Amino acid sequence: MEVRVPALGESVTEATVATWFVKEGEAVEADQMLCELETDKVTVEVPAPAAGILEEIVAKEGETVAPDALLASIAAGEGATRSARPNTPDQREAAEAAGHSEDVARGAAEGAGGEAGGEAGGEIPVMVPALGESVTEATVATWFKKEGESVEADEMLCELETDKVSVEVPAPAAGVLDRITAPEGETVQADAQLAVIRGGDAGAGAASGGADEAAPSAGGTSPDYGSSPADEPAPARSDPRGDVEDAPSAQAMMAREGLSRDDVTGTGRDGRVMKEDVLKALSQPQGEGPAAKAPPRAPTPADQADGEERVRMSRLRQTIARRLKDAQNTAAMLTTYNEVDMSAVMGLRREYKDLFEKKHGVKLGFMSFFTKACCHALMEVPEVNAEIDGTDVVYKRYVNMGIAVGTPSGLVVPVIRDADRLSFAGIEKAIAEKGVAARDGKLSMADMQGGTFTISNGGVYGSLMSSPILNPPQSGILGMHKIQERPVVVGGEIVARPMMYLALSYDHRIVDGKGAVTFLVRVKEALEDPRRLLMDL
Repeated sequence: MEVRVPALGESVTEATVATWFVKEGEAVEADQMLCELETDKVTVEVPAPAAGILEEIVAKEGETVAPDALLASIAAGEGATRSARPNTPDQREAAEAAGHSEDVARGAAEGAGGEAGGEAGGEIPVMVPALGESVTEATVATWFKKEGESVEADEMLCELETDKVSVEVPAPAAGVLDRITAPEGETVQADAQLAVIRGGDAGAGAASGGADEAAPSAGGTSPDYGSSPADEPAPARSDPRGDVEDAPSAQAMMAREGLSRDDVTGTGRDGRVMKEDVLKALSQPQGEGPAAKAPPRAPTPADQADGEERVRMSRLRQTIARRLKDAQNTAAMLTTYNEVDMSAVMGLRREYKDLFEKKHGVKLGFMSFFTKACCHALMEVPEVNAEIDGTDVVYKRYVNMGIAVGTPSGLVVPVIRDADRLSFAGIEKAIAEKGVAARDGKLSMADMQGGTFTISNGGVYGSLMSSPILNPPQSGILGMHKIQERPVVVGGEIVARPMMYLALSYDHRIVDGKGAVTFLVRVKEALEDPRRLLMDL
């Protein structure tokens, strides 16, 4: 059965093989995603035309292929099972390195005395899951289990960070975490192996090399799979958190400051102590909190060096830095300003917020007013909702509104799709859901793709005025700021009004000054007289 490049769309003559999700020799189901192709416009997923074994990959990752070109071949029949042995040199080499070779496994069992060879289950690889569109690598952020620990099927083993989202990796089966092949901090490819689980009831004995070591007496501890057999077993721990591994940066800081685990309250998974927990403990006054029990430490010559800490940038932060710099280098970015009297919106919100929440189950905020006002203005000035594609300008007949959200990991921009068709309640619900997902690190890649315009609210942090940076390939971003009472002239009299500065950054390559100013004026008019939104004025 041949796997060929599907139709790529009008005027698209070639594509690049971005990622293979399945390896040669692996079983596939009908319609299972095999690989991902990238064109200059879209990303295309290629499904399996039938069930079987992926016999040969013809077009490797990185190759350029034409429409209808041969990508791979699938062998159907009775041999199409996941237990099929590797049938290519590359596979056999990978299998032997990872401990998957049947002969190697049998020889290891016989060398250990053969006592556990028949009872212990086979070795099960833990692989990097599908990371999503155009993502080819990730960083291992946290391991929740240690080598030698028992795991249940679907129990979370580790967490990966990509440049867009965090991905949790579940255990594919129950057993013992035999070895971790990708430690914390390591960068792994989309098809890499993370660890090996030894399945079966005797998995612990097989992992340690002997049946006696697999059965510690009551009250004893599990063997240390990272030490030599001659090492003495570690004493039993009295820590109620058991064998939870604290963050490496937290361990280093606790050692430097003379703190023990009992001095710090861990807020991570299963009580894991994070760096922020140590900082919090250190910031507590003497006599308050567990950190107060730490004995005073005399200054040392190394204290000066301890005043600095080098921490590798997360993949999310690296991506933020790269995209923002690309925006400055690529777009002809300019910012224009205006100010809006928020009296009408604040009065309307104050009058109807209780009824709104009672009926719709969500609070009425300012963001729905700004989203509606921007959608209204984008219809009149469509170039602000457009993007440049080569020598073409692509005008969007819809509004996918990006809402910039600050998280502990960095700035993310979830997208509210078809915001121009949503009601006030629909917008508020969507913003609330995306905001919670962003703070919890649960945003998917799809949640942050396809935006046509962005709103950034620096006012929540107290910003009075700023120039937001474009979110490529978008051509406009609106910056909201702090609402502050200022003296303004109304009807010939000076009065105090709640005023907000608005800033529109735009790509001057396709948005002229007239269009930018018109956009801001329309937003201002809609907010100062919200009835205009109802009458489409």
